[in-house]
This record gives sequence, C-alpha cells and structure tokens, in this order.
Amino acid sequence: MSLPPEKASELKQIIHQQLLKMDVHGRIREVLAETIREELAPEHQQLSTEDLIKALRQRGVIDDVMKELKYVTDVNKTERTLAPKPSTHFVDREPPVLKKTNIDPTRRYLYLQVLGGKAFLDHLQEPEPLPGQICSTFTLCLHFRNQRFRSKPVPCACEPDFQDGFLLEIHKDSLGDGSKMVDATTMLSISDPVHMVLIKTDTFGETTLVASYFLEWRSVLAAENGITNVAVELLGVGTESKVSVGVLNIRLEMYPQLNKTLSSEIISTQFTLERQKTAERERLFLVYAKQWWREYLQIRPTHNTRLVKIFAQDENGVNRPVCSYVRPLRAGRLLDTPRQAARFVSVLGHERAALIGGGGKQEQWCTLLAFVCRNKGDCEDHANLLCSLLLGFGLEAFVCVGTKAKGVPHTWVMTCGSDGTITFWESLTGHRYVHRPINPDDPPLVEQPKPLYPYRTIGCIFNHQKFFGNCQPSDAVELCVFDLHDESKWKPMSGEAIKSICPPGATSSVPPFPPLCASTIDAAVTSNEIEVQLRILVSEHRKDLGLSTVWDDHLSYLLSPALAAYELERTTGVTAGNEEFQDSVRRAVPDGHTFKGFPIHFVHRNARRAFATCLRSPFCEEIICCRGDQVRLAVRVRVFTYPESACAVWIMFACKYRSVL
Repeated sequence: MSLPPEKASELKQIIHQQLLKMDVHGRIREVLAETIREELAPEHQQLSTEDLIKALRQRGVIDDVMKELKYVTDVNKTERTLAPKPSTHFVDREPPVLKKTNIDPTRRYLYLQVLGGKAFLDHLQEPEPLPGQICSTFTLCLHFRNQRFRSKPVPCACEPDFQDGFLLEIHKDSLGDGSKMVDATTMLSISDPVHMVLIKTDTFGETTLVASYFLEWRSVLAAENGITNVAVELLGVGTESKVSVGVLNIRLEMYPQLNKTLSSEIISTQFTLERQKTAERERLFLVYAKQWWREYLQIRPTHNTRLVKIFAQDENGVNRPVCSYVRPLRAGRLLDTPRQAARFVSVLGHERAALIGGGGKQEQWCTLLAFVCRNKGDCEDHANLLCSLLLGFGLEAFVCVGTKAKGVPHTWVMTCGSDGTITFWESLTGHRYVHRPINPDDPPLVEQPKPLYPYRTIGCIFNHQKFFGNCQPSDAVELCVFDLHDESKWKPMSGEAIKSICPPGATSSVPPFPPLCASTIDAAVTSNEIEVQLRILVSEHRKDLGLSTVWDDHLSYLLSPALAAYELERTTGVTAGNEEFQDSVRRAVPDGHTFKGFPIHFVHRNARRAFATCLRSPFCEEIICCRGDQVRLAVRVRVFTYPESACAVWIMFACKYRSVL
C-alpha cells in the first residue's frame, strides 16, 4: 500500500509525537548504555541492531509501545465511528467496489484500465471543489459480452482523475466450448466491441449523457507483451456527435499472456473484411428499403405524409434500421410479469433530446446501455425497451410509430393476443388499452366503441423480425384493423432483409443488448431519508407562516398500506386493501376531528424538488398549511425499487384537526 507524500509525512509526524510522549528515545538510550556496560566491556565487539532489539524486547520497551499504539488506534476507531469526517470532494453514494476478484486461471481475461482523462474542455473553468462540497461527477459505464461494469464517480474536471480497472472475461459462444480458454485466433473472430458510456451527474442528481463509444479491443492481440495503451477520443452525442468532448487514456492487457501473438497485418485484414461485409449488407438493405418505399407510395399518394420510419439516428448520429433497436430481452429474476416490466419502464425518466436553438424536436434513439445508464430518455427509448421486455416474456409485441393529439409524433407498444385481441401499452405511464376498431360503414344507430387511448394516427409497426407499413385508407388508430396477414391493410418488409441487418444475422454494426442490473438502492433507508427531509421542510415552511408543527407518528405509519396499494394498482391494475386503510384511519381520528390526505407520485428522489411540486397543488398546500385546533400532521414516504436503480416514490401528506365552526 503506497501513501501520497503529504499523508506519509503526516503519519511520520504522528509516530514521532507518540514516541516523544512516551519518552521512548530516553529509554532506548538507557538500555543501550546498560547493554554496552554488561556485554561489550571485555571484547569491545560491535553491537548489532538485532542485539539492541532483543535487549529492548527483554526489558518490555517494545511491548509498552505496542500497547500504547493499540490503545491509540482503538480511540481513533471510536472517534471515526462517532464523528465521520466529511468527504474531501464529493459524496460517493455508489455501493462499495470489491478490490479483490477471483480469477479462474483456465479462462481468458481482458484487463481494461482507465488511467485518467484529459482535454474535457467544457470543464476547463470548473472551480476546485471545497472539502465536503458535493460537485458534479463523471461515471463511466461499460458493457462487454453480457458483462456490465461501472466506475467510481470522479469530480468533473478538465483532466478527470479516472483510476479504475475492469476485468472482462472473453468466452466462446458455442455450447460445450464455453469453458475452454480461447486462443488468439478465436478472439480475433469475436467482433463484439467494449461499449463505453460516459454519464455526468450534477449536484442535484440529474444525469446527462456525455459520450457513447465502441472500443475496438482486438489490437491487443498483436502487442508483444500482451499490453497496449490507447488514447480514446470521445465525441459528443446528438447534435454534437462530431465534436470532441475529451480523451481517455486506456491500457489493455491480456491475462494470462498469449503464447503466440498475431501480426498487425492479420488484425487489420480482419477489420477490413468485417467492415466490407457490414457495409455490403447495409448497402443491400438500403437498396431494398428504397424500393419498398417507392412501392408503398404508389399504393396511395397520401402515404407520403404518414409516419413510416425505417431508419433512426442513435446518440452518435448513426442511421440504423429501427428493427435493430428491438430484440427479445429477458430480465432474469428482476422482473416477474409483463405488467411489472411496463411499470419498470414507466418509472424511468422521460426527457426529450436536447436541441440547440428553438423549434422542432431533436431525433435521437438511444442504444439500450446509454438509456438505462442515464435512467431517462425519450418515448422511443421507453417503447423500444418495453417491446424488448414483452418479447422476452413470449408475447407478440410491436413498437407503433404514429401521433398523439395535435399531431405530436409518438411511439408506443402493441401486443397481439393469440385470440386476436389488440392491446396498446403506453410505455411512459404503464397504462394498457384494449383496441376495438370502429367500422365507418356501420349504420348510424349502431353503437361504436369509444377509444380511451390518446393515440390519433399510426404509420408503421415493427419488432426485431417484422416491419409493416399501414396502407389502410385512413391511418386513424380508431379505424385501423390490425390483421397483419392482410397485405392490403399492412405492407410487410421482407423478413430475410430484416434478418440480414439485425442480430443474430448482423455483425458488429449493431451493438449487443446489455443485461439489466439489480437495484443498488436500499428502499427502507431511502424512504426514511426522504421522509426526514420532508418533515424538516414542512416544519420550516409552517414556521415561516407563524404556525407550530406537531407530528403524529402513529398516523404517519397508518398511511403505509395506502401507498403500497397505489403501487400495486399501478403495477397490476388491481385495487386491494382500501377497506382496512379506511377503517384504521377512522379509528385514529377522534369524533369531531377532520382527516385530510394527499398522495403524490414521483420517479426521482429529490425531497426539496418533490416538496416544491407538492406546494403547487392547492389540496396539498391546504394540508401542509393547515390551521385549526389540535392540528396533527403526518407524512409517509415509500420507495419502490426496480432494476437499474429506477424508483417509484410515493409520498402522502395528511393532517387531522378539530373542526371549529
């Protein structure tokens, strides 16, 4: 363990003071004089260090020093427990990273080290954070062959101090060979890149996508000693996808070392062949897509105005077929039902891509890693993820591209039941709507179903294997018949063409999907923290109004079943436990008293922001600013955690008071 110079000098000073305090130097001089008198008088031989230490140990000097040091250590430990020192730069709320990793010597690993960054010029004027001050941080997220990693957050700076290492296992895909150590030739055929996503978190906990980069790691296969250093230039996202945001210094190392390295010519030839193969597939698909579009326009001239989206730009400004943004995604044991999956997607934040200047909407469909690491995205990102999860649950799901009210472009998800039932899923809210088409040819007296969904028009639907353009006379959703086998209503794309540019047929042009990660948030601790903060905010607000605040802990506890029931209803659509909640409240509120309650839902964990939102509601403001006789206030917070550290936060404010007329 190496210490920085200032820490080493500080430690030396502490040791020196301790030795002076015990007068160890004086005792050593006494022992030295006594030893010389007793042992060296006749022979005049030299006294060795070992002789002196032996003499010090015999006289108990070393034991005394060790006891004293042990005592000091215990005191310091107690002091640390009672009064933790504030962090010097920022509060690291990430889970502790384990320093040791068990390495299987029969497997092949790529050790990727990030050794700092430079030229992050947006942060050139970033002031040095004061001790204990929370500042903006950078976090690096990695995905490689179904493995996910996250760096420790570092303060934003022109030269951010990234010092992290990640051990990536390189394994074969084929069954039976997965346990064998891969050789250099086999690794050369593994075209999966290391996907790196850089996230910025500001002082309020808001996240921003800074960069998304695909690292080609196979150059290390030609390195003489199995080690290579790479300077990776990160480019911005969206409208800034051609602008450099900074450089990361990366060191790649193979473990164990390769017995035989490959020549750089072989590696460059492999890269060229892969690029040519990918480019040819993409060219052929583009030729086919143009032909399909021409045929679609010939059916009806008005098709030119329909929202038929074949390609979409990702965060790096790369045009990719929309079908490549969706594929079956299984959540393991993190999600149990399709409706729970819909609830999870709905609690991920909704944010439109940033646009420099006014007007219009910036088009940006994020890769899955960029979406889940940032924990927010646009409606297209939500719909793609929900469709992928529903496909993983074995449903026939499609992403729908169309419009909402006032012609606003929108995407949502549709499932086709085996009995022909069509269900729309709104990925931003988790709501489900059964579609019953209106027949415009019916007589006026026939009662038509009233659509409850907010969707107006639909231009196309797609998943990872199919793409259909809507060619019915009207693209109004309420009139659409979803008989996908009828080519007079839905014009299909060739399944073979889609397969050629989507996995598993496609090569490295399409990034693989990362697995979902379990939540790192402790629901009980987080609920308690937010509740304590809200109590302080309410008390301060009432104090400003000249009102005292008395909290009723029992009433606060009784609000828990209601919050649990609200979340259950959002997830399953089933209401339960309302009778017990009402009965318990009636018992807690005496005769002649009035009870008022106000529940509200958030997908963030910022107590101050939540309180400001609550005050904008006249109902909640009436409770928080309640005046009367024997006023008792209550607040309960319940945090429900989902994968990727997404949260549904339910807050309920309540009060009871004697009604005085």
